[in-house]
Amino acid sequence: MQSATRAFRAAYRQAPIVRHNFQRFNSTVSSSQPKAKYSKWKAFKTTAKVGAVGFVGYTFYTMYVHLHPTMNPVPHDPSKKTIVVLGSGWGSTSFLKAIDTDLYNVIVVSPRNYFLFTPLLPSCTVGTLDFRSLVEPIRFITRHKPNEVKVYEAECTDINAEKKEITIVDNSEIKGESSVSTIGYDYLVIGVGAQSQTFGIKGVEEYGCFLKEVWDAQKIRSKLMDCIETAAFPGQSPEEIERLLHMVVVGGGPTGIEYAAELHDFLVDDLTAWYPELVGKIKITLVEAMPNVLPAFSKQLIDYTESTFKEQNIEIHTKTMVKEVKEKEIVVQRPDGNMDTIPYGLLVWATGNTSRPLVRDLMAKYPEAQNVRRGLVVDDWLRMAGAKDIYALGDCTATKYAPTAQVASQQGKYLARVFAQLHATEQYEAELEEATTEEEKAKKLRKLQKAQDIKPFHYTHQGSLCYIGSDKAIADLPLGPGNLASGGVATFAFWRSAYLSNIFSARNRWLVITDWTKKTFWGRDISRE
Repeated sequence: MQSATRAFRAAYRQAPIVRHNFQRFNSTVSSSQPKAKYSKWKAFKTTAKVGAVGFVGYTFYTMYVHLHPTMNPVPHDPSKKTIVVLGSGWGSTSFLKAIDTDLYNVIVVSPRNYFLFTPLLPSCTVGTLDFRSLVEPIRFITRHKPNEVKVYEAECTDINAEKKEITIVDNSEIKGESSVSTIGYDYLVIGVGAQSQTFGIKGVEEYGCFLKEVWDAQKIRSKLMDCIETAAFPGQSPEEIERLLHMVVVGGGPTGIEYAAELHDFLVDDLTAWYPELVGKIKITLVEAMPNVLPAFSKQLIDYTESTFKEQNIEIHTKTMVKEVKEKEIVVQRPDGNMDTIPYGLLVWATGNTSRPLVRDLMAKYPEAQNVRRGLVVDDWLRMAGAKDIYALGDCTATKYAPTAQVASQQGKYLARVFAQLHATEQYEAELEEATTEEEKAKKLRKLQKAQDIKPFHYTHQGSLCYIGSDKAIADLPLGPGNLASGGVATFAFWRSAYLSNIFSARNRWLVITDWTKKTFWGRDISRE
């Protein structure tokens, strides 16, 4: 009993120490947990601050660079060879951004003095984007080069490969004393693109609207609002209202699909609120001669697009060929072979490409080498077959690759590297002739052989994207040995981010983001321009 009492008293005397140690341990644990949470939060805030500062700094840096071009560029050097670039599309502009003007004199000839970001052009037809948000003046690019790049807003009408000169014509409305001129070249880069294919169908050029240039988008927007306002005019018959409000798109490729999708969003998001008397009367029809739309995409994404269009009440007529276009209706041949008519108010023609007159004239000069109708035949180094010192890229060529902006952009960068190697080859050849010792000759010869080893062009496919309306998009992306097919709202976010990253300048990225923001908060403009 006494031993138990002594043990109890000893334990009691030690209790404060135990309690004190426990309290110290508990306070240590409890204090360590908030510190860990605090450190993570602090790291997050630090990262956010650094990111924000970096973003603002990059923005101001790009603004400064954009507003401060090269004020005293080095003028053309007669001792350098001259490259003349025709066109200002994806291929030509990509080439201009990458070419080293220290090595060559560069001259640009194009009927338009800007680059147009064509993948987002359907958005301009309904006011989602302003067309000036998608254009980048060529001088914004050339004036930042260390050496002078001459830019002429003119159209090339003839190429004389024997004399190595081209004929250009001033195609502006206001002309001066001189409107025709010739320019000599050492190398010619043809990137004039293509024009819309009509397949010789009667009435397409008179009554249809194409969708390749800025003025095409402006024309479509004007005619669209004209149809809607005319349908709202008092006294119109129900049949005439139905015709005026029937928008027909011919062509089931990405351009036709994206225009139909943008038109659907415009009708649902904006016109429903401002034209309640026309709700339910506006109709969209897409006509495609092939068995299905979007032939370059996977079957899964084609089915997803068609089901989405069905939900949006967009009719798709596949295996339907247009035979004639009239002022108020189109004549089509149905899959069963019977002829039918489809009345319309607005007709958008997005069926593909064909060669421009300049390209056809050049092909006719080399009938044996240029034996493909759809464009200029080039080798694996983008050299035009049959001609010397002429290169071609983009939609004006006939290659194994699809005529897409992605292909043309990669070709432009590749061709700039080719010209760098051509210059190095000439330089090493001259140095080899001047070499005196065997050791020096061997060294120069190795450099020459390396410069002459020009790899052929290889296209790297980065995937296909298409907007299908209702804030949904589809993506067919290469992944390992196969493809990753995706569609929906999340893909729409990826679609926007991918297009933003491919816009050539930070200025245009900001303009596009601003337009998207204005559309989200204020809707689209419905005024008739």
